[in-house]
Amino acid sequence: MTRAVTLIRSASLSDIAEYAYAATAPADSRLIFLAGACPLNEDGTTAAIGDYAGQASKAVENMRTALAAAGASLEDVISTRVLVASARREDLVTAWAVVRDSFAEHDVPSTLMGVTVLGYEDQLVEIEAVAAVVDA
Repeated sequence: MTRAVTLIRSASLSDIAEYAYAATAPADSRLIFLAGACPLNEDGTTAAIGDYAGQASKAVENMRTALAAAGASLEDVISTRVLVASARREDLVTAWAVVRDSFAEHDVPSTLMGVTVLGYEDQLVEIEAVAAVVDA
């Protein structure tokens, strides 16, 4: 399958970032805007209470499900925003490591943000994403 997303890197920017700095999709691609993927179980309860890595993993799992329903996969994601309910950098890094590892070589442009609170009880992580696919 031909992928719509092209990751862009710049030799003029630091290579310490664990993601591409930009991404493009062709004009004929279909964009998919995902709601924030939350760490919710099928019954609506929050998964992995108190566990940043566990919640990031569940959020990625739920994002994969939403992408599949739209005819896409993680490899079609063009950007992400990872929200972590913490003021501690190490909590953000813990959640980010799970997200980064889930995307592997498809290291899309991403923003990692510490926030005060998220919408569900005991929620620590949420992942927003945009994907692009070229339909056959």
